[in-house]
Amino acid sequence: MKILVTGGAGFIGSNLVKQLQRDGVDQVAVIDDFSTGFRENLKDLDVELFEGSILDRDLLGEAAAGAHAIVHLAARPSVPRSIQDPVASHHANATGTLYVLEAARKENAHVTLASSSSVYGANKVLPKSEDLRPMPISPYAVSKLATETYALAYSEVYDLPVLPFRFFNVYGPGQAAGHAYAAVVPAFVDAALRGEPLPINGDGLQTRDFTFVETVTQTISKAARERIRSKDAVNLAFGTRYTLLDVIEIMESELGQQLPREFRDPRAGDVRDSQADNAALMKLFPEIEPVGLEQGIAKTIEWFATLPR
Repeated sequence: MKILVTGGAGFIGSNLVKQLQRDGVDQVAVIDDFSTGFRENLKDLDVELFEGSILDRDLLGEAAAGAHAIVHLAARPSVPRSIQDPVASHHANATGTLYVLEAARKENAHVTLASSSSVYGANKVLPKSEDLRPMPISPYAVSKLATETYALAYSEVYDLPVLPFRFFNVYGPGQAAGHAYAAVVPAFVDAALRGEPLPINGDGLQTRDFTFVETVTQTISKAARERIRSKDAVNLAFGTRYTLLDVIEIMESELGQQLPREFRDPRAGDVRDSQADNAALMKLFPEIEPVGLEQGIAKTIEWFATLPR
């Protein structure tokens, strides 16, 4: 069985490659241009690497040849980055997805795709169920809505088996920090281990549904291997709701010390509150047992502590 992972050198992608191999997939291919992923993430992993962009249709077609399934994770991530350059985000996320779906259609490959909770945007209803009206408030969110909508259209028109997941604040080992667009958990952990103030955009009372990467990759692996499909996008999160200050308190308990904080202006395009309704997910994957935030933070700190500083 061959499974292609687009963006396989990234945080979720490289963790997924490891999960697929643990689950017995004998042929894993990766296409990545290393714009946000890292070669070292694939070190010592038995993968067939296609170096380049998913916007290179010839290379993408070569990578997808013979694939049982494609897991489409390649994207230009980050809300702030999309505000800075919306056209680049559209090309990578929307057009790139269209090319992936065309490659999958040629191979009759199942496609699991990464959408985002950001598509809910200004819709304030909690928890976020998949039938809520999407109200994106950033170019990134719009591009992710296009990602899942293209997939569902291909399912309807071409009977292509697809499963678009809406990710909610995925975190864990392997997630990059130390750059302007770093996600909140790696930014906090990296600052804490460096003895620097934790950067908080806003008052820290905004809420998120944090999902540990291992739970995410186990779910995606099963979806791809078993070609599980859905006629709608599915939240990949578990209905938890923590403030950023809650995350800091958990880190302080794990590290046994108080952590200094640096409050900054809120970021444009960020939603205030996020929490998933996970009923659709549990119907498709009733066996999932998510890793709790305390355990996940402990594993994340443990991994970050091994990095050179």
